[in-house]
Amino acid sequence: MSRISTALMLSAALAVSACANADRFNGMGDGSNAGLNNGSLSNAPVPGSAQDPRSPAYFQQTVGDRVLFLIDQSTLTPEGRATLDGQAQWLQTNSDYLAVIEGHADEQGTREYNLALGARRASAVQQYLISKGISPSRLKFVSYGKERPIAICSEEACYAKNRRAVTIISAGLTS
Repeated sequence: MSRISTALMLSAALAVSACANADRFNGMGDGSNAGLNNGSLSNAPVPGSAQDPRSPAYFQQTVGDRVLFLIDQSTLTPEGRATLDGQAQWLQTNSDYLAVIEGHADEQGTREYNLALGARRASAVQQYLISKGISPSRLKFVSYGKERPIAICSEEACYAKNRRAVTIISAGLTS
C-alpha cells in the first residue's frame, strides 16, 4: 500500500511541477499567442478551416450558405439577395468549386406541394447566382421539400427556419 501511495504522490508532484513554469512557452505564460510567430510559423490560416477564405467552411460560416423565404414564397428577400451576392462573389473568386442548391419547405402542406415549392426556391437561388455571372454548369439544384427540417416543432419560429435554400459547396469543377 505504501508503494502505491508513494507512486501517486510522485505522479502528483510531477504533474504540478510541469505546470509551474508559466514562461515555458517563450513569454506566453499569459495565455496569449505572442511568441508563436517567431519566424518559424506563419499567420496563414489552416487550409480547409473556417479561417481559410478558400474553404467551404469559410463559405458556410462567413459568407453564409442559406437564404430564408416567406410562407409559400419562392421570391428572394432583400436579405436573401445580400447573402447571394456574397455567395456569387465567393464562387467567382473560387472557380474550382461546384455548388448544389437544396430547396426546403416547412412541414405545412402536402409532400408534393412542398417538393415543388422547394424546387422553386432552389431554382430562384440558382437563377440569381447565374444572373451574377456564375456559370450554370457549376450549379445544380435539388428539392427536399419538407423531408429534411432543421427545426422540428409546430410553431412559426421552427417553420421559418425550415423555409430555406442552402448552397452546398464541393470541389471538382468538371470541364
